[in-house]
Amino acid sequence: MLAWFQALMPKEDRFFELFARHSLTLVAGAEALRRLLEGGEAVARHCGEIVEREHEADEITREVLLAVRRTFITPFDRGDIKNLITAMDDAIDQMQQAAKTITIYEVRSFEPAMQQIGGIIVSAAELTGEAIPLLRGIARHAGRLNAITEEITRIEGHADDLHDVGLKELFRAHADTNPMAFIIGSEIYDHLEMVVDRFDDVANEISSLVIEHV
Repeated sequence: MLAWFQALMPKEDRFFELFARHSLTLVAGAEALRRLLEGGEAVARHCGEIVEREHEADEITREVLLAVRRTFITPFDRGDIKNLITAMDDAIDQMQQAAKTITIYEVRSFEPAMQQIGGIIVSAAELTGEAIPLLRGIARHAGRLNAITEEITRIEGHADDLHDVGLKELFRAHADTNPMAFIIGSEIYDHLEMVVDRFDDVANEISSLVIEHV
């Protein structure tokens, strides 16, 4: 009877599969955001793609949270699993917020610093995508996981610098002649910076797992 019951329960490996699927939505969303920031007539299409990836990520997050409740033995502490998937989901949620702002204000051209932050977001997503599968063998891959999280933190600092420089340039260009352009641009900058911040949160969660399990 016990064996039959256990066969119905989610397997421990299921969490790693779900984490990996979610990381793919992060990479796809980040790439769409980078293309969006190139501007032009394709902006609306790329905004729509980000929304689609965010919906996929939400579904995966719900699966993870359900599996946490239904699984007797989890690969990590239940709270750590929730924190990791929530941090990952917050990253793509913030991408959607950036796309939503761009859609509302019908922005079709973007500052060079915004585009540079877009490139950083792709790098952070790709690093996350590399890190997540390594969690299956966390002790074996501790060194690489630490290197990845340190790199995400480093590029998050670079994104902060670009945010500040970009805001200053935006202010100089528009504060007196077109205040609305400054307001809209600063809101986009803030959303982009927060995307990178959320990836830094993911890195912090991964670092915590390494510390606990190595």
